[in-house]
Amino acid sequence: MAKKPKILPPTRWLEPRVRIARNMSLLCFFGLVGLLSAYYLLIADLHGARPWVILSIELVPLLILAPGMLSGSARGHSWMCFVVNLYFIKGALAAYDPNRQLFGMLEMAASVALFCSALLYVRWRFQLNRRLAGEGEPSAA
Repeated sequence: MAKKPKILPPTRWLEPRVRIARNMSLLCFFGLVGLLSAYYLLIADLHGARPWVILSIELVPLLILAPGMLSGSARGHSWMCFVVNLYFIKGALAAYDPNRQLFGMLEMAASVALFCSALLYVRWRFQLNRRLAGEGEPSAA
């Protein structure tokens, strides 16, 4: 039985979506970094701990993936989809604390937005790369 060919969307449909998804993922990435920075430097009561130490520990996973995000690497965006789940879990735990409920909800929203936009970027980028490589062209059979 012949395998059904995969139909890829046309290039003119993919290109704007790739650009929008990348811009959205960068916006959400910097939004999450900004949210964490603002919370730990300005708002959080850390009971005597140095805020910049806590913030630097919080930002390590994001800063490791920052070069891939900034360069537009689909692999960097796909790894971000894994890492951002840690921030979602941390936000869900913070949302149960009445003193940090707003921060937890914002962190969860930022991490979900980053996950979705990075995932869409990866999907559409790979489809566009396959289309530009000539795959998905209708055959003249």
